[in-house]
Amino acid sequence: MSDPASDAAPHAAPAAPPPSDAVRHALAVTRRGCEELIPEPDWVAKLQRAEASGQPLRIKLGLDPTAPDIHLGHTVVLNKLRQLQDLGHTVIFLIGDFTSMIGDPSGRNTTRPPLTREQIEANARTYYAQASLVLDPARTEIRTNSEWSDALGARGMIELAARYTLARMMERDDFAKRFKAGLPISVHELLYPLMQGYDSVALRADLELGGTDQKFNLLVGRALQQEYGQEPQCILTMPLLEGLDGAEKMSKSKGNYIGISEPPATMFAKLLSISDALMWRYFTLLSFRPEDEIARLKTEVVGGRNPKDAKLMLAREITERFHGRAAADAAEEDFARRAAGGVPDEIPELALDGAPLAIGVLLKRAGLVPSTSEAMRLIGQRGVRIDGAIVEDRALQVGAGSCVVQVGKRRFARVTLR
Repeated sequence: MSDPASDAAPHAAPAAPPPSDAVRHALAVTRRGCEELIPEPDWVAKLQRAEASGQPLRIKLGLDPTAPDIHLGHTVVLNKLRQLQDLGHTVIFLIGDFTSMIGDPSGRNTTRPPLTREQIEANARTYYAQASLVLDPARTEIRTNSEWSDALGARGMIELAARYTLARMMERDDFAKRFKAGLPISVHELLYPLMQGYDSVALRADLELGGTDQKFNLLVGRALQQEYGQEPQCILTMPLLEGLDGAEKMSKSKGNYIGISEPPATMFAKLLSISDALMWRYFTLLSFRPEDEIARLKTEVVGGRNPKDAKLMLAREITERFHGRAAADAAEEDFARRAAGGVPDEIPELALDGAPLAIGVLLKRAGLVPSTSEAMRLIGQRGVRIDGAIVEDRALQVGAGSCVVQVGKRRFARVTLR
């Protein structure tokens, strides 16, 4: 007769203690506005371990300096990084100077042209200075991934590549689509997820942040950490912020962006130009106001309060964060004058070559519209002015010289054509 004890199920491991109030608060901060937290139970366990040991967790964000300027779309993940930094954890701001030379293929159906070392260095010089407007520089660890990637060499690259399969790499959505369509995939593009993942190994990251388009790369980091005998990082993906058009993600190349180093009056006016529906997404992803306060404000607007009141609060908060209170005050006063029909004192100034320029091309190159087709639409609605005069001719060629160009009520630029 068998021993009943031997037939019983193995003793279950003791249940983990319930999260403390501090851990529950940290989890709420982590979740706010995020798309996915993978896997959440592991993150709770890491938070509990950090609380018990007094040792902060290592939280990583990598950005490739593919352009010299940071816009509000980039700050969605930077804001989250700052919130986690304020909880006492170690924040690592990683500048992808090595990975920029490969070129991130995320979300692309063509090979991204790699940048030169000179272009990368020029962009990186201003990158962290702008990021410091969000992060606390005194509590931020700044790294570049060339520190360990250059040292790998050919042998190290081969050994790294042996730790990940081509089959798993081809599960990546953009690679799979390009392969199915017969579009070229360069071998060097396959190295990008591996090198980004190896960054997590080199830094022993506990959590890595990224946009939703980075999910595959972040998962490669988890897999490689396991290959190297490390505890795998958790992953936090943040939504991609729509630009001023409310349709496509914010991008300088699309002209629908708000740069964090733009003049305060320009930033303020651009924020006021977003749609009422988009405003609430900006509140969720960009504002530091408590969620219950935003919910109350939204209820008031639904109940009849002018949505412009809420939009002014958002514009003030964001402008003040990057330019200070005095500049935000001046920007609000400037907007009030502009709304009354006057040209603001401070507007962007730029010089463009190639005069004469077609009016649609001028507006696009001046960053006042995302496309020439949008320029044509606005001209048809009598929404474009040059030196105060309404533009009615869509075929207008603007000659050499300086003029003030206005689109709608809020977008201005002083343009010099040469």
